Amino acid sequence: MSAIRLLVLGAVRQHGRAHGYQVRNDLEYWGAHEWSNAKPGSIYHALKQMAKQQLLHAHDTAPSTAGGPPRTEYELTPAGEEEYFRLLRAALVQRDPKTDLLSAGLGFLVDLPRAEAVALLKERVRALTEWRTTVTSSYAPEGGAELGHIGEIMHMWVHATDSGVEWTRGLIARIEGGAYVFAGEGAPFVGVLAPGQPNPYAARDDADARQPGTD
Repeated sequence: MSAIRLLVLGAVRQHGRAHGYQVRNDLEYWGAHEWSNAKPGSIYHALKQMAKQQLLHAHDTAPSTAGGPPRTEYELTPAGEEEYFRLLRAALVQRDPKTDLLSAGLGFLVDLPRAEAVALLKERVRALTEWRTTVTSSYAPEGGAELGHIGEIMHMWVHATDSGVEWTRGLIARIEGGAYVFAGEGAPFVGVLAPGQPNPYAARDDADARQPGTD
């Protein structure tokens, strides 16, 4: 499962309608270019591909007043909305998603009702704990002598699992304690840039800010 699809769908959804440059700017504002494959080429490719798959509706807009090429604005279709929430739920509940996919899921966590977010995270804890029990019944990472230095591989994975359980339980406690604004609870946190708002974390030179055919 690719994080870029979730990131792009979520970024477009937060605007209602957004062109490629806005999506790129928002994801760079999140630092997604540092922890995922949300690079410019991947973002624009995902937009066009998901438009072909009818997950996004492409709206052609008038040429810019500065004389640039027309922009294409994208909007989620009903199928895109369904795919967005499918990807979001999967990112939060899986035992071993890639770090970028879990990070993307966390970025859109509050689009879910609070109770559902907690339930998904508890399922993740259950899956992690179940996996640990299974592997430690066959391997002994604490000792590791029988496998020599190869035992450190499983030791690393068990340690990562323990850390994942601890962190997820902490997040559950914060959410159950009232942290953040979830779907249906009021005005959501605004995690996207307003039109024209400068992005202090942009990963490009000003000369690269808008290239023909990339929006």
